[in-house]
Amino acid sequence: MKSNWVLLLALFIVSISCVEKIIDKPENLISKDEMAKIYYDLAIVTAAKNTNNAILKKHHIEGMDYIYTKYGIDSVQFVESDLYYASRPEIYKEIYENSEKRIKADVKMAEEKKELKRKQDSIERASKPKELDSIKIQPKKID
Repeated sequence: MKSNWVLLLALFIVSISCVEKIIDKPENLISKDEMAKIYYDLAIVTAAKNTNNAILKKHHIEGMDYIYTKYGIDSVQFVESDLYYASRPEIYKEIYENSEKRIKADVKMAEEKKELKRKQDSIERASKPKELDSIKIQPKKID
């Protein structure tokens, strides 16, 4: 009987130690919608940085500083809000899914614009009179 109590006590202690402490809601928590917008902009800035970092450097744009300025937040507020939402996986997932939907919509629109431009260019090329590729004959001079 005594060993059962010891076993139960040990299981209780182990279960308490394995429980992750949930992060308290920060005073200056960024809203879920605002976080989704921030993650969207972070994705755009990261893509721009990975595509052509020279342009960002030329215009003195640093990704996180841009985000902080645009949203009127600081790094502490962002990190605290990010940690808070990360400790709540369902909310965090929702925020990321909202950002992802917006990114996918932008990609789809860009692809549609690209396809429209390609069709317009094809129509324009087809409607232009074709120049002959043959050798042009020079009129003979009569002396």
